[in-house]
Amino acid sequence: MQIVRHSQQTLKTALISKNPVLVSQYENLDAGEQRLMNEAFQPASDLFGPITLHSQSDWITSHPEAPQDFEQFFSDPYRKIPSPDKHSIYIQSIGSLGNTRIISEEYIKWLQGYCKAYFYGLRVKILEPVPVSATKCSFRVNENTQNLQIHAGDILKFLKKKKPEDAFCIVGITMIDLYPRDSWNFVFGQASLTDGVGIFSFARYGSDFYSLRCEGKVKKLKKTSSSDYSIFDNYYIPEITSVLLLRSCKTLTHEIGHIFGLRHCQWLACLMQGSNHLEEADRRPLNLCPICLRKLQCAIGFSIVERYKALVQWIDDESAGTPGATPKHSREDNGNLLKPMEAFKEWKEWIIKCLTVLQK
Repeated sequence: MQIVRHSQQTLKTALISKNPVLVSQYENLDAGEQRLMNEAFQPASDLFGPITLHSQSDWITSHPEAPQDFEQFFSDPYRKIPSPDKHSIYIQSIGSLGNTRIISEEYIKWLQGYCKAYFYGLRVKILEPVPVSATKCSFRVNENTQNLQIHAGDILKFLKKKKPEDAFCIVGITMIDLYPRDSWNFVFGQASLTDGVGIFSFARYGSDFYSLRCEGKVKKLKKTSSSDYSIFDNYYIPEITSVLLLRSCKTLTHEIGHIFGLRHCQWLACLMQGSNHLEEADRRPLNLCPICLRKLQCAIGFSIVERYKALVQWIDDESAGTPGATPKHSREDNGNLLKPMEAFKEWKEWIIKCLTVLQK
């Protein structure tokens, strides 16, 4: 294992900048916010730690990129900024997200609530779900995993056409695996920053995706024409567990972060770290490091205290007595399901520590 360590001065400059205007902007932040963000360059901090690399296949090793500090983010002429008339994040589900209608509806509401808290201050709206056939996308069966896949680029074109007038961005979510081009095995998600659109799949976050016994395997693709989408009528959907919900929240907020102009983080352990595989994605925390937090705050203008309180509220809402997973065959008339929150417990404890620092 390799630890990526930066000097205190490097981290301080990445966060605050040496530009007098940006330094002054930082000094005008609430004292508690400065106190929390200053944890970025405190070696003994138990809130923000260094990035750890576990193999040569990890993102930083295999995808060398120039790091982006706050000044570079602030000065980027191409980054998207929400405005009063473009202040909404839209979520478009493609295909079913759960084994029943009620599970699909509740799951997307959970993600909506999470995004409202994470991107505190923006509106988050849900569009009416659409079947795969509505997108007119290409699709295939993956040669390695034998699971159905839909073409990410085709979905982005569909979303661009559907983007509402007041949208800051529109993101598609699906339980069907994605591929970006014929030569690629798969992709977790894909986004266009200039168009403000993204598509993300949660298919590989199911506990049995990589199992030989996975029910989603398709032996042979049978279709009469390129417009025959009947194979998606009863495609396999993984069980909604607490871990799957946590992974979905990570992917959704990471990719929307890119649409705001946040590049992959190389400073500290952070949601905005790149990930090459599921193991690395699981190591990535739900939280933003102080450098990326300042970027997002600059873009949206939220109070960090109020944002963290909203995230705790989202975790607490309907979480008492929650079972470990939603049942595979819930009755349609059962009413609202409880969110499976077990996987979020550590993060809630971490947020409460941050609130203690902020409110000293």
